[in-house]
Amino acid sequence: MTSFQTNHEGALIDRLTMAMDEVDGCLLNPAAFSHTSLALADTLRSMTIPVVEVHMTNLYARERERQESVTGSAATGVIMGFGPASYELGLHALAAMVGGAGGQGNSRSQGKRR
Repeated sequence: MTSFQTNHEGALIDRLTMAMDEVDGCLLNPAAFSHTSLALADTLRSMTIPVVEVHMTNLYARERERQESVTGSAATGVIMGFGPASYELGLHALAAMVGGAGGQGNSRSQGKRR
């Protein structure tokens, strides 16, 4: 497992692009980028591995400008509103997608290391 944190949109996009050759899936909290970053959304659409977007808060219960996630529509799935447990739930969903926890696997990610 690898983790990466940045406050820079370009660095995040670069790391996601590299991740496709290194891991079977990605758990992502794009924070405020989820509401504004078309570049990040385009990157997620090009991903060859599943991406689960997580948010600790329920976006629909937030301010109007924070209720839409342009990146969420590009992710494989979205988990939100469960506080820190959103990360754990997202990891369980991701594991099921890549073949762990009894999941069916993801043919796009076969042969990559985790």
